Amino acid sequence: MALTPEQLTAAHKANIETLFGLTTKAFEGVEKIVELNVAASRAALAEAATHSQALLNVKDAQELLALQTSFFQPLAEKTAAYNRHLYNIATSTSTEVSKAFEAKTSELQQGFNNLVESTTKNAPAGSETAVAVMKSAVSAANNAFESVQKAVKQASDLTEANLKAVTATATAAAQAPAGRKS
Repeated sequence: MALTPEQLTAAHKANIETLFGLTTKAFEGVEKIVELNVAASRAALAEAATHSQALLNVKDAQELLALQTSFFQPLAEKTAAYNRHLYNIATSTSTEVSKAFEAKTSELQQGFNNLVESTTKNAPAGSETAVAVMKSAVSAANNAFESVQKAVKQASDLTEANLKAVTATATAAAQAPAGRKS
């Protein structure tokens, strides 16, 4: 069973559309990261200006210590929030790309399975053993691919849970000193 020029053209067109779709998703993720970094930089610059102005008005060492403490306490929480935003952008972009990749892979798998079925139906008499071996190999490859997909999903879920736990711990630690002083 040979592929016709129309089938090849359609497959090529679909692959190009998929490539551009994935590239667009990747650029959207980069754009969100740039926007986050610009917003974080603006906020950091504004805070630095305010802090510098406050430093100029300090009258004694105790006031300086209080000012420095008030500046550094929220820093861990802001860092955790920035990292959370960054992680969410990366996760959403990765999820969209993964979905597109899985859809394309499923489509290719189905096409290959159809090709195998078509080939086995047209196989000459006496080739049943070779056909059975080929079907078994295809089935084993499909099962292996599904196992890898499940393992990657589990690893991703575990990483996300660990990041949430670390973020919660860091936020709680940053708030603990502030809570004791109040």
